[in-house]
Amino acid sequence: MSNMEKHLFNLKFAAKELNRNAKKCDKEEKAEKAKIKKAIQKGNTEVARIHAENAIRQKNQAINFLRMSARVDAVAARVQTAVTMGKVTKSMAGVVKSMDATLRSMNLEKISALMDKFEHQFETLDVQTQQMEDTMSSTTTLTTPQNQVDMLLQEMADEAGYESLLEDFLWGRGGLMATNSLSLCLSG
Repeated sequence: MSNMEKHLFNLKFAAKELNRNAKKCDKEEKAEKAKIKKAIQKGNTEVARIHAENAIRQKNQAINFLRMSARVDAVAARVQTAVTMGKVTKSMAGVVKSMDATLRSMNLEKISALMDKFEHQFETLDVQTQQMEDTMSSTTTLTTPQNQVDMLLQEMADEAGYESLLEDFLWGRGGLMATNSLSLCLSG
């Protein structure tokens, strides 16, 4: 096994680990959502808000793990191409000597067209890989916006059937704590 093949194996292993971490975050997000429902049912709205923030953070972290996994997969694909091209190059070097006699009797235009098509396909692969990497790198970082927290709290309260508790929580202690959009959802 060459050094490049070892790196390729490590890249593929890392991508699988990132996928496992994403699944773990998804599972933890679901657990946090269940905790939100329990906290709302018990009337403990502050704890519900904390669990909502945790759920959103876990969701964003899962997305980031998947994004990183896609990047590592793209790198692994490029390394795989390099490994394959190295093997093809070695094979072609051995074949070139024996092809000399054969080439004299073959149609050189067809061979040239075939090789051009082969090169074009690899160029297309490089362009697609670069486009995917550019798209992945332009995404935003991890945040927990309050409107997402409020919307998740509303969703969990609706599922648990505790709309009045959530309204009390959002209006709690003499001031409105929800965003305008959530207030419109509750009053509408």
